[in-house]
Amino acid sequence: METIQKADLAMMLEARERRYYRQQELLAAYRRPLLSFSMNIAGPIKNTPLIRRGYQRGKEELIERIHAAGGKILFEEEISEATGCEGMYVTDLDGTLLKKLACQTEEETPLGRLFDMDVLNTEGKKLERPSPRRCLICGKPAKECARSRTHSVEELQKATTELLVKELDRQDIETVCELAVRALLYEVCVTPKPGLVDRKDNGSHRDMDIYTFMASAASLWPYFETCAQTGLKTADLAAEETLKQLRVPGMKAERRMFHATEGVNTHKGAIFSIGILCAACMRLKTAERFDPEKILSEAGRMTAGITEKELGSLKKEQAVTAGQRIYAEYGIGGIRAEAEAGFPSVLKYGLPILEGALENGRTKDEAGWAALLSIIAHTPDTNMISRGGIETQKAAAQEAETIIEKGIPDESVMEQLNREYIMKNLSPGGSADLLAVCWLMHFLKEAA
Repeated sequence: METIQKADLAMMLEARERRYYRQQELLAAYRRPLLSFSMNIAGPIKNTPLIRRGYQRGKEELIERIHAAGGKILFEEEISEATGCEGMYVTDLDGTLLKKLACQTEEETPLGRLFDMDVLNTEGKKLERPSPRRCLICGKPAKECARSRTHSVEELQKATTELLVKELDRQDIETVCELAVRALLYEVCVTPKPGLVDRKDNGSHRDMDIYTFMASAASLWPYFETCAQTGLKTADLAAEETLKQLRVPGMKAERRMFHATEGVNTHKGAIFSIGILCAACMRLKTAERFDPEKILSEAGRMTAGITEKELGSLKKEQAVTAGQRIYAEYGIGGIRAEAEAGFPSVLKYGLPILEGALENGRTKDEAGWAALLSIIAHTPDTNMISRGGIETQKAAAQEAETIIEKGIPDESVMEQLNREYIMKNLSPGGSADLLAVCWLMHFLKEAA
């Protein structure tokens, strides 16, 4: 756990002096306007993981506005010390415009009251705001409240923490939902895939194509948002309570999916797995929400015992769905068992090989092939069993393992495998859902 260090007056004065001299050096070197960004944080604790995330959000907002105005960042420098987070940015924009963008960032964003963005022109003169800053608590001019000490340090700290938590929670939910939909789109776009819908063909399917999948994925955004919000709302409750509260939204999501696809089942498995993971993300502490191992482990806690509870007492003659029949006959729990085990096929196989391929400069298609084959090789795909039988699934798993042991295959190998699967009417739909989980974990890790 990180040790939080307090900043005393001497440290703050030293930081101010250091900042001044660094500003002068940069102004002399670039002869361009300079923006200096820090956080308005009351009290001696100026730097925590929460404050750093708020600072990062301010930086993103600022740079987005600079780029939207046609500007370029010529130089940037950041420090993170006990005295706080600081950044200095030299741009090619006019100083007046840069100040305008800084003021817009402070005034138009939810965390803006915590941002302190000073702009110095080429002569080193600090450009003034057109209107005074407002108090974080009462909304009056901030200088008046500071001068009269209207609010205690404790009140300001409490308001700061509440603002940071509320806004970063909202942003995290938005990020999780966006990446969940992106993961589904990346999965279907990996081409070629054996027996599955991709950009080139429909695999072993006759009732769906890539557009069907896109319509389905787009329809699920509200569901993923509900899952994430539910995870946040129930974070202090038992993990199984979160899962319980996802059931009704999950059924509604299935109806939305069928409506969007005109009755085709494109993402029923993903509604279960990705929905659980969206909730798991937001059940975690802020610093852990983008850690794949923590997310998958939390999903395991949420679904603990679900296989036995839902399938354990089922007799073969009572089975209605393909998943039920496969469990009754072979004891294979499918996505339920995968979830309650913490998605081992993702954590041990799919995700490491996906990220390893990307780190080595391979394309998204190639990384997707490698991850998918690894999952097929190590996970008994119930969709494969349903379509071809247990022995066919085992043979397909062995073939996938043989291919992946030689490294990432050529496109011709994947095309040949696709033809084989189509001929046998095989479709590793469960493995495809887990590939989407791999993409989601990768995206979340990148977003941390």
